[in-house]
This record gives sequence, structure tokens and C-alpha cells, in this order.
Amino acid sequence: MKPSKTAAFLSTAYIALLTACQPNINDRDKSHSRSLEENPSTIGIERFQSRPIGKPVVGMPWITDLHLVDLDQDGLKDIVACEGKLNQVSWIRQHPIGQFTERIIGKAIAGPAHIEHADLDSDGDIDLLIAGMGLVTPSNDPIGSVVVLENDGKENFSNRALLEKVPRVTHVEAGDLDGDGDLDLSVGQFGYYEGEIQWLENQGDWQFSRHSLSYLEGAIHTPITDFDQDGDQDIVALLSQDWEEIHLFQNLGQGEFKNKVAYGSTNKDFGSSGLTVDDLDQDGDIDIVYTNGDGFDYSVPGSRSWHGVQWLENDGKGNFEYKPIGEQAGSYSPLPIDIDADGDKDIIVASGFNDWSNSDSASLVCFENLGNEQFAKRILAHQPTHLVVVDAADMDNDGDLDLVSGGFHFYPPYDKLSRITLWENL
Repeated sequence: MKPSKTAAFLSTAYIALLTACQPNINDRDKSHSRSLEENPSTIGIERFQSRPIGKPVVGMPWITDLHLVDLDQDGLKDIVACEGKLNQVSWIRQHPIGQFTERIIGKAIAGPAHIEHADLDSDGDIDLLIAGMGLVTPSNDPIGSVVVLENDGKENFSNRALLEKVPRVTHVEAGDLDGDGDLDLSVGQFGYYEGEIQWLENQGDWQFSRHSLSYLEGAIHTPITDFDQDGDQDIVALLSQDWEEIHLFQNLGQGEFKNKVAYGSTNKDFGSSGLTVDDLDQDGDIDIVYTNGDGFDYSVPGSRSWHGVQWLENDGKGNFEYKPIGEQAGSYSPLPIDIDADGDKDIIVASGFNDWSNSDSASLVCFENLGNEQFAKRILAHQPTHLVVVDAADMDNDGDLDLVSGGFHFYPPYDKLSRITLWENL
């Protein structure tokens, strides 16, 4: 959900440079469609058995994010999830194996949009980091927050606000950004007309100092990793809004970062929707995998023909080359995993915006890695619809990866609803 204002200070030369680097996104998947016919696969609808878990569907669920983690450290993966309309964070505990019980944890958080886990106070249990938008729908007000749900080790969680009254926060992640041995935070603030990317320096005793990296609006994700293999932690940020860019903040040491654009689309309607970091080609450095499938901007929310999945190949020094993977309407939540256990990374993608009046529209797909940087699209599900988040873990401890998805039913039709769905790998 973003305003359509023009970035006035983008120079003609900069736009020309991006145009020269930008592939034809409408033609990017022709070779991959041929690969689909030439390479039959066991990856498909029949590979997974789905069932709803947690509380039943009531109304129109807004699951904005979910995360798989063994929160009680009993050897079984649990699910923690954000409900953006109800201002709730839930723990869906698995105990015993295959049985799930859901309860709300902590106090209400306005517009929870993203969830991560980290032991922020180094006491041996798992705390939860929540990015609060205040409102999931557009707002210019400073209503964002970063909240920790502090774990007391006895399955009780209390709210600690680390950042409040700022433009809407969409992402927070923990990492040692200044090399002093404790966990700092990267923070992405989508805002609306005003936003920010910053890092919060851990001063101890739950105190953090703020360091701004950029005042551009539209930040969606701000993960932390060492892109240039120099031993410190960098930050990458996906910006939507007017920008449709990926920014790399290279850590120079001493709390200083250098900002450079790793990729930018000249299509102002590109619809950036999700980013993750992973060694996709398994060459020893960290690449970027991201989706463009945002459909909130239109009078009738929906997909566009250029929506899809791509990756930026890292040369090992923090320089990136754009490479298309495939087309998928409404793409969200790219997830690089080896779903077929053949030794390479496939990519699972959810669809939040598609033509749901068409029963053939896919809501969950896999781009199977065929080797030689070729991927084939495999449909995993047509329903439930409106999926904006998917995560993976071995939920049943049988040695393969299962999936968990979340439904975000912001627009009609409302006939194939879900909250949290477990997809058991058969």
C-alpha cells in the first residue's frame, strides 16, 4: 500500500543506467516454461497434505507474518504468528508431536507485521521481536513500534517497547552490527510519505541508541548478513513505494555503513513484495532472492503480468547481478529450501494477489532448481487463497521439510479462507 508520488531527484542519467541493466520482465520466463515440459518432477500438489492448525477461521483473517521456532525448546517446532487486524501475536505450540494448541502471548501490539526470534537478554530462552506498523493500512502518522516479547523461561511473555511513535515499522532483525558481542537491531520503517531505515545499538539493560541509515520510505525487509565476506554484518533493504530498489548497507566498522543500490527497477509499478538472503547457488557467498507481487496499489487489488521471482547473484564482494527465475502472479514470501532433498535450493513462493475467480490460479508454488541456474515452476496448491507468507521446517521430525502458510484476506472473494495451514511433506 503505497503513494504514487514521483522521486523528483532521480536523475535522467540514473534512470537510463537502470533501464540498460533492467531485463525484459515480460519475456523473462520463456526458457523456464520450456524446462517445465522437458523436466517432469515429483514436486506438485500431490506432494503435500494440508490441514488447518490453531484456532478456526473467524471473519477475514489477516495473518501478516509467521515464523517457525522451537519456542519452548522441547525438540518440536512451534509456530508464532502475527494477526494484523486483531493486533495479536499467537503461539501455536506443538505438543505432543502433530498436535497444536494456540494461545495469544503478550499484550496487544498495534498492527504487528513481522516476527523474528532472538535471545536478546542472553538468558538462555527465546524472546520474540515484533515490528509494529500501528495500522496495516496506509497512514502518515508516527504509529510504528519495535516490541520485544520477553520470555521469562516459564512460557510467559511480557512486552518491552524498544522503539515507539515512529513511521510504521515493517521489519526488525537482530545481529551484532558493531562487533561488540551483543545483539543490535536492523529496523525497516515503511512509513507512507515518510519512512526510515536505521539500526539500534544495544547499550545493555534493554537500552538501545538509534542510528539512521536512510530516510527513504517504503522499506519492507532489512535482513542482516555478511555480504562481502569481510567478517562483519551488513544490512540489505528492500524498498517499494517510488523506489522499487534493493539497497546494501555495507558495514565499514565503528558503526559506519556505506549505502549503495544493489538493484533497481525502472518499473514504478514493479510491486516489490518480499526479500530473503541465502546462498542460492551454493558457491560460498550470500545471494538475494526476492519477489515482486504487491497488488495493493490498484483500485481493485490484484496481480500484474510482470509479477514474479528473481535473484541477485553475489560475486563474493557484495556486487550483484540480476537473474530472473520465473513468473508468478502476486508473488510473496520467497523461501529458498531444498524441498525435494536433491542437494540444491528450490524456491517456495506464496501468492497474495491473483485472479481468484479462476480456479486454476495458484496460491502456493515451487520453482524447482534444475541446475545450471534453471528453474521450473511447479504448482503446489490452488487453495486456500490470499497467502502472503510461508515458512518451512521439519515439523514432524521425519527428516523432510514441511510448510506452514498464513492467509491475508484483505479483498474478495472470501470463499477459500485460511488462517494457519500446515502442509505436510509426503
